[in-house]
Amino acid sequence: MATHTIVPLHLSGNTTDQQNRRIQEILGEAVLEAYRTAIEQLDQERAQAILEVEKKLRLEIVGQIIESIQRHTISDKYKDEQVASDRVYPPTFKVRPVEAQVTELRKIFPKLSTCMERIGRRPLPEGAEDWFAIPRWEALAPTYNQAVELALGTLAKRRKFQNRIAEKLGASYLRQTERSKLAGRILADQQTGQDILVTALQAGIRHRGCSARRARARMEGNEYALGVFEVACLLLTHPERLSSDDALMIDCGGDEYSVRGDITFDRVPLFDFDISGIEFSIFYEDRSRNLWGTPTGFLYKMV
Repeated sequence: MATHTIVPLHLSGNTTDQQNRRIQEILGEAVLEAYRTAIEQLDQERAQAILEVEKKLRLEIVGQIIESIQRHTISDKYKDEQVASDRVYPPTFKVRPVEAQVTELRKIFPKLSTCMERIGRRPLPEGAEDWFAIPRWEALAPTYNQAVELALGTLAKRRKFQNRIAEKLGASYLRQTERSKLAGRILADQQTGQDILVTALQAGIRHRGCSARRARARMEGNEYALGVFEVACLLLTHPERLSSDDALMIDCGGDEYSVRGDITFDRVPLFDFDISGIEFSIFYEDRSRNLWGTPTGFLYKMV
């Protein structure tokens, strides 16, 4: 019987032509410089020795270049927007089996039907804490913003809930990041025709103490931030995740928010908790607090 391994599925395909050309130029210039330096140190015999291991040398060089590129993809950008945090999840927070999550989601949203629940029995991609069942927003509403309104409204019926930006959740105020939109499309393509997607997630602790944009900058190539809709659904199936005022709160780095409903999207939605229950509001994307962390998902493929 063939065995399969889970490996990262990187969020490729959203680089710009300008980025691609510049990276190609950088690599070409580096190879040319390496050639010029190396050729000065070779005599005829050593040059011939190199030619005799052409294939092996080519593979080594390609591997070293890829390793160097991957090592530098975790950016130092906004590294001053990160503070120490010892916030953790509430002790009552335990991830339910995917089957139980799906059952609960179908009770909450009767429109939901299909789900590949067996995915929850696979090994987890590196970085993920567990498997979670999250509906496709398209299965519940015509637009992402309407799906957000539905999820928040449902949450408000089940929990003490304050929405500080009610009536300001339309497309001019709230939008998904391009990275999170791409991740959603990839997941939907992998689990074709399913209303509920089984996703590998971490619930915020991985990026605790980071501003939203610092969290985005330090993500792995196969990692993406959750938006308001995904987080609200997570809280519907796992209310314990936000159930004490000393626990790690949640910012939704997969979405961007504009205070004036214009072209300036410099805020991030967040879920907080205190004695009055859950509070939904916004905060500056460049501000770091020890109170919050960004939940993220991890794409993978089987090889």
